[in-house]
Amino acid sequence: MNLIGKYFDAILDIVGKVRESQRGPIDDAAIILAECVSTGGAIHIYDTGHMLDSELIGRAGGLFLMKPFCYALKVENPVRHREGWRLSISREGLARYAIGASNMRPGDVFLIGSVSGKRLEVVDLALTAKSMGITVIAVTSIEYSSFLPSEHSSGKRLFEVADLILDNCAPIGDAILEVEGLDVPICPASGITASIIMWAVTAALIEKLLAKGITPSVYRSINYPGEDEHNKAMAEIYAEKGY
Repeated sequence: MNLIGKYFDAILDIVGKVRESQRGPIDDAAIILAECVSTGGAIHIYDTGHMLDSELIGRAGGLFLMKPFCYALKVENPVRHREGWRLSISREGLARYAIGASNMRPGDVFLIGSVSGKRLEVVDLALTAKSMGITVIAVTSIEYSSFLPSEHSSGKRLFEVADLILDNCAPIGDAILEVEGLDVPICPASGITASIIMWAVTAALIEKLLAKGITPSVYRSINYPGEDEHNKAMAEIYAEKGY
């Protein structure tokens, strides 16, 4: 079957598609982020769990100014199960409380990653952030998301709400290899392409900040000699200047 070769061919095809189709949006995203940072704004990242939250935060060669946004609602009530009436358990509207309780401010930028873009919480976060004067940049798959119904009452998906879309070009279902003997395809594309997109955005952002006379704080690998002093110094600069 030579699945190794087929995988590399398939993923490189998609990476090539990203390079050709997303160059403009990547540059646009860098312009938005550079303007935000240079005027005292902050950048926030929310991901549904497998594209950005572990890739951009605290990585060697990454920026201190990329910060996560997380929230949770936890209810514990271990009584015996009983049939009957209960209030709606929809989480719609929780985003307004979460963002209001956070350090987001008008003029900030909110990066939201969701390959499907249909989930209630990502749409709710995007709509709420925009209503509060926060720019929303989505990392999603337009092809895949267009195939799916929204779970939000607005009927909208993330790509229909965001101010700017970075399309990770993942196909419907995300997986890219058909394998004889299996009834489902294998090897998802979205994690790889979303990471590539956001590191390209990071590179472009650094270029634009340097052109503005702004030197951003960059993480050094924890395995590199002297990293502790370097990263502590960078953290102090970020805390003072926001970059």
